[in-house]
Amino acid sequence: MTASVFFGCTFIAFGPAIALFLFTIAREPLRVIFLIAGAFFWLVSLLLSSLVWFISVQISNKESAAQQKGLLIFGVVLCVLLQETFRFAYYKLLKKANEGLLTLSQEETMPISIRQLAYVSGLGFGFMSGAFSVVNILADSVGPGTVGIHGDSQHYFLSSAFMTMAIILLHMFWGVVFFDACEKQRWWAVGAVVASHLVVSCLTFQNPEYVNSLVPTYVILLLMGVWAFYSAGGSLRNLKLCLTCKDKDFLLANHRPR
Repeated sequence: MTASVFFGCTFIAFGPAIALFLFTIAREPLRVIFLIAGAFFWLVSLLLSSLVWFISVQISNKESAAQQKGLLIFGVVLCVLLQETFRFAYYKLLKKANEGLLTLSQEETMPISIRQLAYVSGLGFGFMSGAFSVVNILADSVGPGTVGIHGDSQHYFLSSAFMTMAIILLHMFWGVVFFDACEKQRWWAVGAVVASHLVVSCLTFQNPEYVNSLVPTYVILLLMGVWAFYSAGGSLRNLKLCLTCKDKDFLLANHRPR
């Protein structure tokens, strides 16, 4: 493997997320703070799930392959459930924080809307999830060694990069749908987010049959993206106005004095 593989896979995995960060978050200090806090919440959920899984492995029969596989499945399910639990806890915290910011602010409106918080926190979850998913893989991509020398798939690094990109974007979409569902108390939608997260995580057990995991994951990504778009208040009409630069409210909201 060469350095080009490393940088190519890094660009695929993190390129869209970094672009979103630079164009929509980087200029707003408050959004950056909430994004970092979201990443921290995801990190704590991973720490707790890792601790439980580690203890479970230590007290289990390490010579039993079936038991170890069962523990691996248990660890994945536990990790997903803890991530969504911490997403809900972060939602509750952000609601309180936003109310406090409104009290301190001299303006009558929230300094940052709940939809913006959902987007920013979801991207924070995604960044941290992607980092832990692919950093070690990217480090191995510079060698030494040759992928596929024993007949395995030669698309290991490329497939991992595309899966990581999907996971990052899914966390962003899950965040938008999850927060909107909590706001409207649509608990079935919260359950749908958790269920889709479980499905995507369990699809990775199909590897190294990467087609069996990537194709369903990107189908779910497309569906969740459409759902998140409408949850954020989008419609076909304002999408058309935005793409044709005829949405005056959008243009005014993004106006910057020169």
